[in-house]
Amino acid sequence: MAFGQPRIEYKTNAQMRTMHEAGLVLSRALDAAVAAAVPGVTTKHLDDVFAAVLLEAGAKSNFRGYHGFPATICTSVNEEVVHGIPGSRVLQDGDIISIDGGAIVDGWHSDSARTVIVGTPDPEDQRLSDVTQAALWRGIAALATGKFVGDIGCAVDDYVSSVPGKPLGILEDYVGHGIGSEMHMAPDVLNYRTSHRGPKIRPGLCLAIEPMLVRGSIETAVLEDDWTVVTTDGKRSCQWEHSVAVHEKGIWVLSAPDGGAAQLAPLGVVPVPIP
Repeated sequence: MAFGQPRIEYKTNAQMRTMHEAGLVLSRALDAAVAAAVPGVTTKHLDDVFAAVLLEAGAKSNFRGYHGFPATICTSVNEEVVHGIPGSRVLQDGDIISIDGGAIVDGWHSDSARTVIVGTPDPEDQRLSDVTQAALWRGIAALATGKFVGDIGCAVDDYVSSVPGKPLGILEDYVGHGIGSEMHMAPDVLNYRTSHRGPKIRPGLCLAIEPMLVRGSIETAVLEDDWTVVTTDGKRSCQWEHSVAVHEKGIWVLSAPDGGAAQLAPLGVVPVPIP
């Protein structure tokens, strides 16, 4: 602790390379879960598919058992924002589902989330997902070019606010976080603009950036299972997330096979592999 603030863990290049190994396993597991998200399957099936990839790779889940969480992924459907528990719920045509998962390799963590629209998309749900994903990449680009962690939230907020059409809400109750030897660490990574700049961005910093947007009010509530967070107005929600490392030469998206190159190129950012 320094001046009442939690200590930030700065990683070595070797540690970040191991985190990238965890991120590659996680990416494959999310690929499989996303492909399995079709009408008629249960959210428990998605969990089983994801868990099988981790098992085959010899990686561990950082979700299962976390404060008692009973599964390897969070499956948040429609009005569920985050932390939905996989179970007997059957996916229907037109559902929007955020799949959030993580993996551990040799004690080092990764964390990433994707949103899928099952079957035939509602155009407004597709817009919600597209804007959330684009906002994520604006936040990652800000990590590459900014000076303070707060620059990420400013970039996300500025982008979402600039999108034409009906305004989308940015959740404030749930934010991104540091990641490394634990899944959730300092610092918090806000998805909205504030006067708080946050800590300086410097080599060894690893963050999970995860904007969460809603089609209605940003007010949320937690269900009786003590995990599932829902919008109080029942409007639909979306989450996209990547784990990202800062090193001496630049940034590298740990949970993307190409380090984020394809998505960052249009934003003028070239990610650099960890030395």
